[in-house]
Amino acid sequence: MSNKTLIIAEAGVNHNGKLSIAKDLIDIAASCGADYIKFQTFKADDLLTKNAKKASYQKKTTSNQETQYQLLKRLELSEEMHIDLISHCKKRKINFLSTGFDIDSIKMLMKFGQDFIKVPSGEINNLPYLKFIGSLKKPVILSSGMSHMQEIEDALEILEKAGCNKNKIIVLHCNTEYPTPKRDVNLKAMLSIKEKFGVKVGYSDHTSGIEIPIAAVALGATVIEKHFTIDRTFEGPDHKASLEPHELSEMIKSIRNIENALGDGVKKPSSSENKNIAIVRKSIVASKNIKKGEFFTNENLTTKRPGTGISPMMWDKLIGKKSKKNFKKDQQIKL
Repeated sequence: MSNKTLIIAEAGVNHNGKLSIAKDLIDIAASCGADYIKFQTFKADDLLTKNAKKASYQKKTTSNQETQYQLLKRLELSEEMHIDLISHCKKRKINFLSTGFDIDSIKMLMKFGQDFIKVPSGEINNLPYLKFIGSLKKPVILSSGMSHMQEIEDALEILEKAGCNKNKIIVLHCNTEYPTPKRDVNLKAMLSIKEKFGVKVGYSDHTSGIEIPIAAVALGATVIEKHFTIDRTFEGPDHKASLEPHELSEMIKSIRNIENALGDGVKKPSSSENKNIAIVRKSIVASKNIKKGEFFTNENLTTKRPGTGISPMMWDKLIGKKSKKNFKKDQQIKL
């Protein structure tokens, strides 16, 4: 991970099970300047039971005639599709990433040489899954939606005991409602996670709009993950809580601007403002004509621009001294 914010454009399942749409999403993420595009890797048969109920947001955005199992079954990406998408990412010069929701999916992604492992919020309490991931000793990004601090601590402990170095783990603060109400974001929790566990932190966003992830960067997020789609009106579970292409582009530009504005934390005049110091600051000048031998007083001195003479910070040292020459009104005082 570099010092700049790692921006993950989350395609997720917004490809609607179609390879052509998935490739279009790669094109969009690359054009917008994202560091990674992320999909989701799973087998419905390994992910959920056939009678598992839909989440409330899924009920609102998908057909009532389709179960959650049926929905996710048609959104699976085959191994061949992964290979095709990885190849397309290389052509577009954007990094491929996918979240594996089970151990077999993680194994496949590792076979493809994925840079790191992304753990979704729903697996934060999946002990065998976390133990396997920790044993791979790869960098991990751990989403923490729906979790308490103790559950994050437990997950970190499992990963570390299995072999994952804590310095290679980034914890993402997250809320898993789609879209997340602004009142439920609780961005300060990201800072609490950083302070309590001594890990790098980031933010996985499911709010509408772009301002919350931008604010997270200003607070110190090292990773931002955000869903995007070609068109929010598409049918599917995540489209309505996703950014459209122009919004994704604007978010990334804004994040890069914030990074530039954050600086190094050392308070000093910048190179761009140095030239203004002499113009904007003031010098000690005569407020009236002063004769040689006359004492400098609060009545015959004042401060005015430009700041090319004696600094007003020398005022107390100048008061009571005898003038060695004549000064006209507004003339800068010189010793």
